[in-house]
Amino acid sequence: MSEQLNPVIILIIIAVYFLLLMGVSFFTSKDSDNQDFFIAGKQSPWYLVAFGMIGASLSGVTFISIPGWVQGNSFSYMQMVFGYLFGYAFIAYVLMPMYYKLNLTSIYTYLERRFGTVSYKTGAAFFLLSRTIGASFRLYLVAFVLQEFVMVHYGVPFPLTILGAIVLIWIYTYRGGIKTIVWTDTLQTLCMLAAVIITIILIGQKMDWSMGDMVSRISGSDYSQMFYFKDFLGDGKHFIKQFLAGVSIAIVMTGLDQDMMQKNLSCRNIKEAQLNMMSFSIILIFVNLIFLALGALLYLYANEIGLAIPERTDLLYGTIALQHLGPLAGILFVLGLIAAAYSSADSALTSLTTSFCVDILGFEKSDQDEKSKRRTRILVHLAFSGLLFLVILLFWFMNNDAVVKQIFVFAGYTYGPLLGLYMFGFFTKQKIYDHLSVIICLASPVLTFFLKWLCENYLGYKFSFELLILNGIITFVGLFFISYYDKDGIDLSPLESRKKDDFDEDILDRGRDFAA
Repeated sequence: MSEQLNPVIILIIIAVYFLLLMGVSFFTSKDSDNQDFFIAGKQSPWYLVAFGMIGASLSGVTFISIPGWVQGNSFSYMQMVFGYLFGYAFIAYVLMPMYYKLNLTSIYTYLERRFGTVSYKTGAAFFLLSRTIGASFRLYLVAFVLQEFVMVHYGVPFPLTILGAIVLIWIYTYRGGIKTIVWTDTLQTLCMLAAVIITIILIGQKMDWSMGDMVSRISGSDYSQMFYFKDFLGDGKHFIKQFLAGVSIAIVMTGLDQDMMQKNLSCRNIKEAQLNMMSFSIILIFVNLIFLALGALLYLYANEIGLAIPERTDLLYGTIALQHLGPLAGILFVLGLIAAAYSSADSALTSLTTSFCVDILGFEKSDQDEKSKRRTRILVHLAFSGLLFLVILLFWFMNNDAVVKQIFVFAGYTYGPLLGLYMFGFFTKQKIYDHLSVIICLASPVLTFFLKWLCENYLGYKFSFELLILNGIITFVGLFFISYYDKDGIDLSPLESRKKDDFDEDILDRGRDFAA
């Protein structure tokens, strides 16, 4: 029997939630300056960062897509999650010590000190492109569900739904930036996890299943298969592919991503940042397992009551929560949905603004006064809000989910050059002809795409997320061909007071130890 939640109640929930975010923003942005906006004055409590990062890493894609993804992929996603652990360990004990020792605001400043200005600007540009497309896609996905279940009842057009969401995000982040987001991400993570856990409990009550019954039902179903070891060439779900992809995705999309690392750089010191990273990585295993369990239960519940599975599986969770499980499930789903939308978009806006101000406009080298920088920062923040709105509208006008998802996949290609640049910087002592680096970084995704097509069509090898590794290797090899060895070693003069060996050998040793 349908128990659909009234759209008026949904709007009230959204309004109350936004007012709560505004309250958090008001108290966290008092007397904030540019450093508070960028890295929260390096005063963020590590445990809040760790908990908030769960919501930021999950985003709307996980909240509504992972449960729907279970039908065709079972629990195979956990193979990648186990790979994350090794990637996060590399971040905690190789990348973050270097970021803290260099006292970076933008992590891409490392590329300037290691290779030169062209490599630095290229790396920052790849991040800006990747994050703009990625954040737009995630917000588009969540807004589409919100439009389908709420706004359509009031005749609100989709562009207005998107505009409203982005305006609200801009309002509560434009002053406090990362100082505000550390706290709002914590709230948003709490909402998402509460929605998922209580939905699982309510499904159990509806079906008169105990916790043990639910575990046995899931484990006895076709949805529970976690490990895949057959058909290495033809199966994109093979364990080795998924595990290695998890390692590389964690390194690139967290350790080399300004969005995620900006929160870590706001911790008080390197020890707290490492504690945050390792705590977050362990908790994330259990959180993803809960999301996948929810997905299996949604399908089992739908089969039990004879509910037709929506053509777009992204809508399955919302359909059951809002129409079949009662008001509490509906309210929590809406809270989780808007939390998922905001947690990915607000931090993306802040990181895009930070990277553009520091990496492109050169805030750290500028002699502008603090007031002028603040005015510029607000304008940049506003401009990126407008850019996200336009990109989401472009996705909507395309009206083709397959094409939109391919654009999102293409954005993943642009992380490969970042992986290659950083790995070449960490694990070699060569310099490169800096002005040629942009050519290598542009050619690498194109060559990767060609090799993928060649392997899948002529060798029968089906790529999965390990494509990122191939992209990084191609970039690494390309950089090797434009490199040369300087007998005086790496020029670290921009580090001023730091000695060459203090930086160079320490980072290389950490990298070699981790690899060993």
